[in-house]
Amino acid sequence: MKPLAYRMRPKKLEDIVGQQHLVAPGKILARMVAAKLLSSMILYGPPGTGKTSIASAIAGSTKYAFRMLNAATDSKKELEMVAEEAKISGTVILLLDEIHRLTKPKQDFLLPHLEKGSIILIGATTENPYITINPAIRSRTQIFEVKPLTEEDIAQAIKRALTDKENGLGEQNVVLTDEARLHLTRVTHGDLRSALNGLELAVMSTAPDDLGVITIDLQTIEECVQRKALVQDKDGDAHYDVISAFQKSIRGSDTDAALHYMARLLEAGDLPSVIRRLLTIAYEDIGLANPNACSHAVQAITAAEKIGLPEARIPLAQAVIELCLSPKSNSAIMAIDAALADVRAGNYGDVPDHLRDAHYQGAKKLGRGIGYKYPHDYPHGWVKQQYLPDKLKNKHYYAPKDNSRYEKALQEQYERLNKFKS
Repeated sequence: MKPLAYRMRPKKLEDIVGQQHLVAPGKILARMVAAKLLSSMILYGPPGTGKTSIASAIAGSTKYAFRMLNAATDSKKELEMVAEEAKISGTVILLLDEIHRLTKPKQDFLLPHLEKGSIILIGATTENPYITINPAIRSRTQIFEVKPLTEEDIAQAIKRALTDKENGLGEQNVVLTDEARLHLTRVTHGDLRSALNGLELAVMSTAPDDLGVITIDLQTIEECVQRKALVQDKDGDAHYDVISAFQKSIRGSDTDAALHYMARLLEAGDLPSVIRRLLTIAYEDIGLANPNACSHAVQAITAAEKIGLPEARIPLAQAVIELCLSPKSNSAIMAIDAALADVRAGNYGDVPDHLRDAHYQGAKKLGRGIGYKYPHDYPHGWVKQQYLPDKLKNKHYYAPKDNSRYEKALQEQYERLNKFKS
């Protein structure tokens, strides 16, 4: 029997879970399908977020032949077979997984078929295509980011799988407890494939009771996804409470509390939440008071992602201890939020003429760029001139903290420059 995640793949765009920024009515992929003007594309995003589902749904919506290959493991011969099929049927949609591993001979073979449109390529990758995909392929495709699914998206897919009698588990009398459902939607971190695999394993490995009911409780789901729940709470707040306490403990310089809350997250297998939160903390709460600590946190996170649990706990603990004991400053987030508040309130003006783009014909007649002073032509690389719009020319967003020698030096330079400007 094919896995549940495979059986539940959507056959049309309307069945896709999440990714509404691409597939909702009026959005780009829906418009392409409706207009029957498909073009080759690259879908990139985390595993289990629907890249293959989007490709199969596009094929199902257009009735084109659909083939799946892997750029790393399938040979050029398989590509040649797809090309031959395209000659016969007219158009083939080819989902090419791990497209960032496409070799040059395979790429050279594909390019003329992409040019003619006989093969519509849908490349799937977890890597950033702007960095990892060859420019020759990239220039012939549109690039769309596939975002992690929300807990609501996962819950919707689980409900559909439990009720679908043709492809899902609807023929079986399954009761999924609220605690088990919540844990399954949360612990898989937006990976629908993992959620459906865990659900199927739980159902298939649980014996029905005397009435034929298969009851899936929290303990069963924990075992099937190999992730423990932080605590048994029916409200579902404990997960976020621990994450909140983790950040607030670092902000408050309590090393022992921060290590405790991180230990709870790691024991639950929630490495992604630890990583995301540490990155945020480094720049939100430590920031300019200690930029080296921010860099060290990024290095520790990179190491943790490479080695995985349980060893990931070592670099992460080092980062947490350093962030806890570091001086703190939130001046960067406060500065950008103050600037964003002005922009969102419409409190901005025209860019001064001397700062406007002057690289096009007729710019000087419009007064663009006239009077601009190039700072590098002046002593110390600085010259007095207005940069903010007239409406905001005396506005200050950055409010330095003096919690560290580093930001104290920034404060002195900031105040010195402001004095010269006045």
